[in-house]
Amino acid sequence: MLGGRKQILVADDEASIRRVLSAQLTADGYDVHDVSDGSAALKALEDHHFDAVITDLRMGTVDGMAVLRHCTEHLPELPVILVTAHGSIETAVEAMRHGAFDFISKPFDLNDLRSVVAKAVRTSDARRGEFHADGLGQGRFRIIGADSAMTGIYQILEKVADTSATVLITGESGTGKELIARALHENSGRKGDAFIRVNCGAIPRDLMEAELFGYERGAFTGAVTSKPGRFELAHHGTLFLDEIAEIPVEMQVKLLRAIQEGEIDRVGGIKPITVEVRLVAATNRDLKKEIAAGRFREDLYYRLNVVPIHLPPLRERRADIPLLVEHFLSVHVARFKKPSIKLAPEALQSMVEYAWPGNIRELENVIERCVLLADDNLIRPRDLPPELRIASPAGAEGDEGDEGDEGANDEGSGGLKAQVKEATTRLERELIVKALQQTGNNVTQAARLLKISRKSLQIKMKELGLRENS
Repeated sequence: MLGGRKQILVADDEASIRRVLSAQLTADGYDVHDVSDGSAALKALEDHHFDAVITDLRMGTVDGMAVLRHCTEHLPELPVILVTAHGSIETAVEAMRHGAFDFISKPFDLNDLRSVVAKAVRTSDARRGEFHADGLGQGRFRIIGADSAMTGIYQILEKVADTSATVLITGESGTGKELIARALHENSGRKGDAFIRVNCGAIPRDLMEAELFGYERGAFTGAVTSKPGRFELAHHGTLFLDEIAEIPVEMQVKLLRAIQEGEIDRVGGIKPITVEVRLVAATNRDLKKEIAAGRFREDLYYRLNVVPIHLPPLRERRADIPLLVEHFLSVHVARFKKPSIKLAPEALQSMVEYAWPGNIRELENVIERCVLLADDNLIRPRDLPPELRIASPAGAEGDEGDEGDEGANDEGSGGLKAQVKEATTRLERELIVKALQQTGNNVTQAARLLKISRKSLQIKMKELGLRENS
């Protein structure tokens, strides 16, 4: 399928900083779009897709905090890195409270910034496709779900949200673990303080300690200034450790101490720092199996598993699928400025019967794709992705799909693979044609809309026999 270089937005009123960052990030394989002020940054965010933002904090009337607030409100999945010569722990805490991904003080070490950008892009990849917290206000705790499987979870939230109890959230990828973590924070007395999310799977092993506990100036090569860790930034608030099973065993001892004693040691520090945080952890792994394999400490597991919450996969809460479909339709119709679009009953039935291995994340991706490609105001079975049309109810093999001409009865894997390849090529062609139509055949703009590089789009257009008109 379509893919390409990651897109980075750099906003700084110093031309020399923009040149240095653009040159380094381009050399690292990113496509860089640089602007000189916050207003231009907001315009670029409206017009293009980005995988990460690097913005100076002080930039005239529209500063980096304004850019950050815009991203937090309208692009919550987009990591924002703030760069400033006016760094302090207080400023860092305020930026993190407003949703900043990270905070770097000038003068900065280029290797340090490159590491932060790489981590931000990995986190962006993990966040892309997650269903949005914004707008999930119809149900209890701003979570859509009326199935009986969710009732017990709501009851737990009501009992433990406004406490300091540690919570361990488990469930498959895409089931909404971060929504539960945010519900715990927003329905507690800590909601006015920071909610700090850490994707442990996006942090290199050798940087894990500095990320969680911070470091002092000179602690290692590139540490040109002191920096607070996530525990400090979450002081009096909530620290959400996503993908907790990715933390190396040697770091788990220090994490356990921080949780039990409420103290952390910065890398290179000489005295402990007291922190008071509410810890919420999440994982899609079976931690008991990880313990048996020697990859997770048993004592840390029991310290985290004070209040367990298990999120069921979407296939076990099928009654919620129509509600989620309705929500995501409204979100993406508004996002793409489309007229009202409905789902044909047969298409909805296919969605209810599908196994959804990617859970709610996959469901939103399907709805987004259907809205983008819709030719009129009705989504029919033929408009669904191939896996929904050729898969049988609940993912069982051997049954016919909802349309006989999709080859559900073909024998052997060759026919199926050929159909999937054909459907993929057809989908790519449709996406490219629509993107070119929406941008007046501007290949650069179409590439940004499709979230790929211009070169990748040109290659794909050549493969598909589409002529470049601009």
